[in-house]
Amino acid sequence: MIHGIVNVLKPTGMSSHDVVGQLRHIYGMKKIGHAGTLDPLAAGVLPVYLGQAARLIEYGDNAVKSYHAEFLLGFATDTEDITGQVVAESAAPFPAQNQVETALEQFRGTIEQTPSRFSAVNVNGVKAYKLARHHVDFLLPSRSVEISELRLAAYSHGWGMLEVTCSKGTYIRSLIRDLGEALGTFATMSYLVRVRAGVFTIADASSLEELEQDPQRYILPLDLGIQELQRITLDEAGCKFLLQGRPVAYAGRGLKEREVLRIYSSAGVLAGIAVFDRIHQVIRPHKMFADVL
Repeated sequence: MIHGIVNVLKPTGMSSHDVVGQLRHIYGMKKIGHAGTLDPLAAGVLPVYLGQAARLIEYGDNAVKSYHAEFLLGFATDTEDITGQVVAESAAPFPAQNQVETALEQFRGTIEQTPSRFSAVNVNGVKAYKLARHHVDFLLPSRSVEISELRLAAYSHGWGMLEVTCSKGTYIRSLIRDLGEALGTFATMSYLVRVRAGVFTIADASSLEELEQDPQRYILPLDLGIQELQRITLDEAGCKFLLQGRPVAYAGRGLKEREVLRIYSSAGVLAGIAVFDRIHQVIRPHKMFADVL
């Protein structure tokens, strides 16, 4: 079985689930998952994890992400993007570019954001967008997100382009919605491209056509998305103990309690994910990969 990651250039019009289905066909395997869902309207970087790499998605989906987002002022839709039904319009003149620049200032740094009702946020175990499509009444709590970079790349008569770098969990549609409110009008996202997700960039992404022609060429190491985790190398006996579900004594100088670690064999092969128990000075196995050693 293949164990690795493919940096897919997701096209507009396909859901992230559709892309996974296509790759299952290309690679002839079922164990495939993706990190960081992109809506059908959006394009760009979609890291797809093959085989045992799929077990690492939760650790590799926490890095910052960068987007280029188009928006239109003067109207709002129920989905907060151009695919939805118009629910409100404004006859007010379009704001000037300097007004938009000024409004953006309040969205930099740590902000509170309420996700779109048509988002993938779970509401009692059900995706919010599924409830919204069935007109179920529900409320989504706001959350803290980090907008580390926010720039107005272009603007003209109610059309604009934003460049955004943000933390996991940030909804660009909702950012644009709130920008419209700050400007005293309405705003709707008209297009979105993810240009970076952690170490994965759009410059290095591969199209589905390229993957179809040469599937093996574009497979990246399964640990590429977890480079931020502390790396620990153990001897054969230590790896064997973890694979058996047993803890391994480790001094762990500088490690935090419950710190997540990536464990490697002395041969440099990823053995799995473990957690440091500072109280007992041991490493405890969490997700070990017996079939990749």
